[in-house]
Amino acid sequence: MSRPDVDISADVRRSLLLDARPPRAQTVREVVQARGHVIDDAGLHRLTSSLAADLQGFGPLEPLLSDPMVTDIAVNGAAEVWVDDGCGMRATSIRFADDASVRRLAQRLASSAGRRFDDAAPYVDAPLAHGVRLHAILPPLVDRVSLVLRVPRHRGWMLSDLVRSGMIARGIDEILRGLIADRRTFLVTGGTGSGKTTLLNALLAAVPAHERLVVVEDTRELAPQHPHAVFLQTRPPNIEGAGAVSLQDLVRQTLRMRPDRLVVGEVRGPEVVDLLTAFNTGHDGGCGTVHANSAGDLIPRLEALAVLGGVHRESLHRLVAPAIDAVVHLERTRGGRRFVSAVASVVERSGQLCVTPEVTVGEDGVVLR
Repeated sequence: MSRPDVDISADVRRSLLLDARPPRAQTVREVVQARGHVIDDAGLHRLTSSLAADLQGFGPLEPLLSDPMVTDIAVNGAAEVWVDDGCGMRATSIRFADDASVRRLAQRLASSAGRRFDDAAPYVDAPLAHGVRLHAILPPLVDRVSLVLRVPRHRGWMLSDLVRSGMIARGIDEILRGLIADRRTFLVTGGTGSGKTTLLNALLAAVPAHERLVVVEDTRELAPQHPHAVFLQTRPPNIEGAGAVSLQDLVRQTLRMRPDRLVVGEVRGPEVVDLLTAFNTGHDGGCGTVHANSAGDLIPRLEALAVLGGVHRESLHRLVAPAIDAVVHLERTRGGRRFVSAVASVVERSGQLCVTPEVTVGEDGVVLR
């Protein structure tokens, strides 16, 4: 965009904001003419689209949000926009006019979620429309204005799709189907962006249609292709600091909702105690995800989370032993490829909990038993 076009855009933007008018083509045309600018039809179309994105959408990030492969967008100040479209993070050619533009976008997105974001509240983590997750932070807590968007892709992946894509090695899908058919309670582990939600969606789609899924999440990400699923979502406190509903609250509510399968999108706090208690009271076949670097790290991770719920190691082990049957671990290669690297059993030996691999998979897709 040339300098005159930038001047026109800034001028029209100020006028629209001042008059609280929407950035529609006719409105933009009227403002352009009233401000004494000259612009052709093609320029008007570009200007209207740009202003609509800036004032109502995701600004310069709109093209990235429309790409079905994009799962993460990271903005490091005005001059750096990075994207992950399945092959790891890469730089894009998208730029903001200045850091103030990044800040305005983050503030508007935060406001749309009912959150405050300014010098008095210099960071925000908020769910946006369609399951997009916003995180933003302001200087001096960071060197430049930082904005990150996690973009869920609700395509109805099935296990067969993940086999074709290479995420699941051939033969491993039958083991995973067995977890579902045998109603084994399991947790999907892996790092951030390793594909835990994608895999869990596919596994839940394999649950028999007559069974009722009750799904609890902090932010709505799961969208399994299943005919009978009920979704619960946490609620942050209002501006007075009241009205919050936590994952722990919702897990307790699910026990009265007649679940055939209880699902927690991500176990990351004291709700782990309520979840394990539920799994020990006849709610078999449940599942969830947990951040962990390996399948073997699951137990130490659960121990750390249980402390938040006031449960110590020995008590946790007594809860885990009869509650969790299996672990499915995902890894992500340096090139960005995601794959199921292990399926393991949780067993108790000599009074100690152990995670014992049933099968492992190398980066080359070779299955080792």
